[in-house]
Amino acid sequence: MQPAVYILASQRNGTLYIGVTSDLPKRISEHRDDIVEGFSKRYGVHLLVYFEIHSNMLSAITREKQIKKWNRAWKIRMIETMNPDWRDLWNEII
Repeated sequence: MQPAVYILASQRNGTLYIGVTSDLPKRISEHRDDIVEGFSKRYGVHLLVYFEIHSNMLSAITREKQIKKWNRAWKIRMIETMNPDWRDLWNEII
């Protein structure tokens, strides 16, 4: 179990989805393959543009809730600090 917070995007500066998981590769694969009905499938949000690994699930959940409350500009600034080109980080986690 490796808790993580992640952000998916539909494209650069597109629709964002923020989530938390204990298995990042598995969860991102589910999003990419549209296995689960919901927001990411409905809006085509499949690019992994940001993630953070946490030591425990409580800290990951707390961080996810914090980021979700931020305004869009702060989220974009955080993404672009780690990933200025909005590359799909999928290959970095598999």
